[in-house]
Formats: sequence, structure tokens, C-alpha cells
Amino acid sequence: MDMKSVYSSVTDIRRKVFTEVARLAYEGGDYREKIVNLPYKIVPGKVAVYRESIFLERAIVEERLRLAIGLPLRPIDQHESVSEGIDESAIAEKYYDPPLINIINFACNACPEAHYHVTDCCQGCLAHPCKEICPKGAIEIIHGKSHIDQSKCVKCGRCQSVCPYNAINKMERPCARACGMYAIGSDENGKAKIDYDKCVSCGMCLVNCPFGAIVDKGQIFQLIHAMKTGKKVIALVAPAFVGQFGKNASPEKLTAAMRRLGFDSVVEVAIGADLCAIEEAKDFIREVPANQPFMATSCCPSWSVMAKKVFPEIAPYISMAMTPMVLTARMVKKENPDAYIAFIGPCAAKKLEASRRTVRSDVDFVLTFEELMGMFEAKDVKFEDISDDENVELNEGTGSGRKFAVSGGVAAAVADVIRKLDPDREIKVASAQGLKECRKLLQLAKAGKYNGYLLEGMGCPGGCIAGAGTLQPADKSTAMVNKYVQLAEKQNSLDSEYKIELGLLHE
Repeated sequence: MDMKSVYSSVTDIRRKVFTEVARLAYEGGDYREKIVNLPYKIVPGKVAVYRESIFLERAIVEERLRLAIGLPLRPIDQHESVSEGIDESAIAEKYYDPPLINIINFACNACPEAHYHVTDCCQGCLAHPCKEICPKGAIEIIHGKSHIDQSKCVKCGRCQSVCPYNAINKMERPCARACGMYAIGSDENGKAKIDYDKCVSCGMCLVNCPFGAIVDKGQIFQLIHAMKTGKKVIALVAPAFVGQFGKNASPEKLTAAMRRLGFDSVVEVAIGADLCAIEEAKDFIREVPANQPFMATSCCPSWSVMAKKVFPEIAPYISMAMTPMVLTARMVKKENPDAYIAFIGPCAAKKLEASRRTVRSDVDFVLTFEELMGMFEAKDVKFEDISDDENVELNEGTGSGRKFAVSGGVAAAVADVIRKLDPDREIKVASAQGLKECRKLLQLAKAGKYNGYLLEGMGCPGGCIAGAGTLQPADKSTAMVNKYVQLAEKQNSLDSEYKIELGLLHE
């Protein structure tokens, strides 16, 4: 089980911040005065609960509040009010300013970098296989116990693998272990530091930091101000939404609940997933193997950005198809050109995607499921209070479009379309989840091991249902999505009633 599956004090603080930022935007008033008081509401009392000082706890909450509003971290070496910039951020249109993923320096534990450590479980055995197998002579027996000389150790892990008592542990900073881009190092004080040239904003570091020191920026504040303008705000919900908001939150109740928040309507992004599957299938049939050895899917932004950064020579082999988010947004914008479009999903990297200049005109806001839950809490919207006559059917995506949320689902959807368009073609598929496994997949593809294949990569282990902004454990979400897939009247993306839109969206 990973940290994402455990509801902890870190999770609790994060969600309280989202709720209070949403409540602040809904209520309005003097933002500068109100935000100063919020840390005392989120962390009440006189005694520290989580850290050595209640003042430190509140200082960290202040930075979290700023980031949730889309404001930058404050400099540590000079005074600046928590309210600095809040009035300028109380607007209806604002894109994410880089960096999207931030480390609150004084919340970081300065965890040690990766190294192997001999624990008290060492029995000082006669064979000492750890010493015998070490290729660099880094292990000595001191007072009958094994000792690793870190200056000689090359961190190969062979000592750990042979210890009969499992007495040797690999100690590793959790955020760095979760980062498939190897983008996290240390600053001069041993605090975690992100190399933004490598980072793809997948968000795995922020949900795996046990100290809650890593935080992404938000747009809740601006989204609610957009609602206050009176213009339509249309929500696009990613396929991973099923079951995210609890057992009472059926898909039919979702639109009614979101209308209570101020959304005009709700559209299922499974529609765009169907269009994406059709486009990628046609790309594959046209290009492989005639013009390129293999084709990789394009819908996961952290996967595609990673591929382009690490393997630029195979970047042309990634499908040029627009992502489900963009395809759905363009379709909705054609019918509602003056509306604001808000994508609601599981993903931090979608915030990065929506900030690109080519996408900005299509998607105005990106919120995670956790951030949307903060809006429900702020407005006291409970799904059990929604009557059956308020239920609204969501737009019908096919089973294939709905299963984009789980690992393997994208490739399966594309392959199903290919089989229907070209029944005689052999479809070979390989998929990977988590950026470290995705890198291995592309390394093998670069070496020619996957010629003729359709490759699917998902930045989060388990797929979108395990994204940084989800509310439920991945295994539970997978089961819920699979059930929702089976309920679809149509299963193949080619049967989508919206496929006629595909050509129009490129005009």
C-alpha cells in the first residue's frame, strides 16, 4: 500500500485548505483580513499537534493557502504578509504561473538521500555474505556487526539482496523515490529541491511526502470568481470521477450537485476519450509501420512530456492526437463560445497541459477531485440530500472511453477501434504505469524491441485513478470504473454518437 491510500493528518490539512479557500471565494468580503485568520481556523488551539511548534504549523498552512489560491511561495528571508497579492488574484481568469509543483522549504524534513543502512537486525553472522559480495569493499565488520562505508558504497544493493536477516535497508527520500524523472535532489541545507528542467508535474512527489512539504498550485479561487461573473461555467469531468465522492455520489447525482456549486452543466470527458481513441487508431493504421516503427499514446501529459524530454529522438512517434480533455473542451466551446471551461480530474499534470498557449483558449480552469470536494464542503453540498427528481444523466461516453481512467484502458480502446477499421491487422500492445516503468518501456522501444507496437504510458501507477488529486484508493476506484464501463450501452469508441464532431474540431 502506498501513502496515497492512507487518510492521514497531511491529507486532512490539505483538504481543509481547499475547503477554506473555496469558502473564502464564495463568501467574498475583505480577503486580506479573512485569509490572515484562516490558519487559526485550520490549526486551532494553543498546542502543536503535528510539529514542534504551532507557529510552524500555521506558517506552513499559510503557504498552502497561498498556493491553493495560485499565489507564489513567500521569500523566507524577508517579511511578506500571507495576504500579499490576494486581491489581484480575485479574478475570473488566471493561468498557472510556474512553478506548478512547489516545496515549502521549512516544512521539508531534509530526509537523507538514497543510501544503504545496516539496522540493529544484523546478527554479525559468520558468513557475512554482505561483505563478501560487495564489489567495492565498502563493508567492514566492526565489533561483530556489518558497517557500510558510504564513501565507497556505489548503492548497487547487492548487500541487501543477500542478507539472510533482511538487516540492510535502503533509506531513500520518499519524494525522490516517487519521482520517475529523478528531478528531486537537495539544496545546500539538505532540503528537497526540484529540478524544473526535468519535472513533468505528475504530482507523485506531493502525495508521497510524509511531511506535506510539496504542494501544487490551484485555481479554486479564480473558478468561483468566474461563476460570480454570471457567465456559464461548464465542467468537464474526467473518466476517473466514478466513485470518487463516495457511495451516494452516483453519476446521475453529480450534475445536480455541481449545479449547486454554480456550474451551468457537466460533460463527461469519456466523449473526448472516444474521439481520441478514433484519432489514435487512424494515426496508427496510417503510420505504423509505413512511416514509423511504433506509436505511443498521447493522452497522459506527464508521460508524453517525459518521452519528449528524455527520448527526443522518438518524440515524433507519439500520437499527435489531441487529449480527451482538449477534444471535449473544443467540442463544448463550439457550442458555447462565451462559456468558461473547467476540467475536473485526478491529475496535477493536466494543470500544466492547460497552461500551454495552444490549450489556453480551450480550457480555462483545471481542478482536481480533491479541490472539487473542497467546494462541496464549503457549500455544504451532500449527495444524500439530492432527490431523485434532481438527477441528470451525463452525456453518454462508450465503455471504451470510460476505461481511459485505468492502466491499459487507453491502448485497449485504440486497439478495439483498429480491429473494427482493419480486422486483418495484428495489434500488438505494450503498456507501462508509473514514470520509471514508462522510461524502461521507451528505452526498449528505442532499442527496437517494440517495433509494430502500440505503446501506452500512464504517469501514475495504476493509471488516472491513482492521480495526485484523487480521493479514493486506486483498487477501489478501478473496480468502480470497470463497473461503469460495463454499464455503457455502447462499448466501441467508433459507435460514439459524437464522432461526427472529430473533423469539425480540427477546423
